[in-house]
Amino acid sequence: MSSSSFSSLALPGAILDTLAHLGYTEMTPIQAQALPLILAGKDVLAQSRTGSGKTAAFGIGLLTPLNPGFYGCQALILSPTRELATQTATSLRTLARGLPNIKIVTLCGGTPFGPQAASLEQGAHVIVGTPGRVLDHLERGTLELKGLNCLVLDEADRMLDMGFFEPISSIIASTPERRQTLLFSATYPNTIEALASRFMRQPERVTVAETVVSNPIIQRFYEIAPADRFQAVVRLLAAERPQPCIAFCHTKQQCNDLLQHLEANKISALTLHGDMEQRERDEVLARFANQSCSVLVATDVAARGIDVEGVAAVINVELSPDPALHTHRIGRSGRAGQPGLALSLVAPSEGGRASAIETALGSPLDWQDLSRLPETLDSPLIAPMRTLVVAGGRKDKVRPGDLLGALTGDAGLPGDAIGKISISDYQALVAIRRDVAKLALERLEDGKIKGRRFKVRLI
Repeated sequence: MSSSSFSSLALPGAILDTLAHLGYTEMTPIQAQALPLILAGKDVLAQSRTGSGKTAAFGIGLLTPLNPGFYGCQALILSPTRELATQTATSLRTLARGLPNIKIVTLCGGTPFGPQAASLEQGAHVIVGTPGRVLDHLERGTLELKGLNCLVLDEADRMLDMGFFEPISSIIASTPERRQTLLFSATYPNTIEALASRFMRQPERVTVAETVVSNPIIQRFYEIAPADRFQAVVRLLAAERPQPCIAFCHTKQQCNDLLQHLEANKISALTLHGDMEQRERDEVLARFANQSCSVLVATDVAARGIDVEGVAAVINVELSPDPALHTHRIGRSGRAGQPGLALSLVAPSEGGRASAIETALGSPLDWQDLSRLPETLDSPLIAPMRTLVVAGGRKDKVRPGDLLGALTGDAGLPGDAIGKISISDYQALVAIRRDVAKLALERLEDGKIKGRRFKVRLI
């Protein structure tokens, strides 16, 4: 039996069965190093990048000792953004689906406080949330952490960059002293060391070397005049036609301006920034993930935690001043072992930023001539899918299989015309191949789902 096999660990049969069903047999390096320590009850200080398998590492570790009969919070995961918290909660629910009656609750800002409080009143085994909202519940008395066994600080460096040191400290002060603390961070700045020294008990340090790059990224740099920045993005899209693609901007205003420019050039695009309402953000992310959007225009903070497989390319509309952030941006391209593509626009004033990236890479940058690329698209860049919004979700007992059955059964659509299905508490988003999207809407409007009629709209 391989020592890197999940079956080599003392895991519950239900978790092993779930992992096997998901096709997970061999542990990633971070899982192989961290999981035995986590299962042994040790505090762990782990350095690993996004996409390394860290969520499954701490997820399996905290789910294994859960007591289903005790409905107090036994594990708390703090995340820097709502998007990452939501994705983490989804991953944990997947890992826990073979376990009996495990309740996982997400606590994030941007959503009403009342329903969260009501959900907590009914009890929860695991809570995933952002520091601000978790602290808000603690201060209002709607959250109790006296029974907490495990605290996870996920992407701790980003939480500290966003100014969450004091809220995190206040949250930790409300937890039992004899808890297990797991800290995951891509970098180890002094603030991480300070956090660890204050709140962890003799932590075991785990570092996953990144000498082997599982998804090599091709980087190209283009010098531009500032006034030509947005049209340069169009030229890159015309040359590569990558779908899906993330275009990183420096500010939300730059996001909005670029979005208008792309739409004027018949490019299917959506924007994601910090001023958007939570439901709108969730819908944008779902549409991007289900291929109903060709280009996602996003700021760094808003995009933190996005984990969409198969991103064809990343465009740096403006070069990041931080080489580490540049690396994080481009790392979203080419996952699952596929080569990635990163295209960076560099104005003369950003020369110092380019030099810093070159120093960090340890090799010369690949500069290309933008004038050799097409000036405009020869045909619109339109997403292959559209999204049906069904006004029924988990609270209505609607499941993905119900929607798939309604569309392929009574509606008579071919199975390959239906893409990703995502369900929240009160609605479901279904990706439908563009050429049959209107037909799917008509069939669902005239038909039923689980014997009931739901309002349906197409976006």
